[in-house]
Amino acid sequence: QVQLVESGGGSVEAGGSLKLSCSISGDSGRDRTVGWFRQAPGKQRELVATITGIGATNYADSAKARFTISINNAKNTVYLTMNALKPDDSAVYYCHQFPAFWGQGTQVTVSS
Repeated sequence: QVQLVESGGGSVEAGGSLKLSCSISGDSGRDRTVGWFRQAPGKQRELVATITGIGATNYADSAKARFTISINNAKNTVYLTMNALKPDDSAVYYCHQFPAFWGQGTQVTVSS
């Protein structure tokens, strides 16, 4: 059974940075795609970025130029480095290994 555990969320001021981590257990293969999603109160869950086991990445327009997704296959961990944070980035951030595995989420709050 694949399990994902997020960490690294917190509260920052606008313009600040955070680095989220997603530790994956139960699957160490490289034939996978992992993504970060986020959900703000009253809004639908939305894709932020994805990465394959060989490092191919894809970003939502809102994340381009500010966020970086990366993977460390030796540590079985996926990261999301977020810079120049805005209040609109406030949400619960979820790690997702396609097609069916989700973490419990980590809260990110950006104050103005």
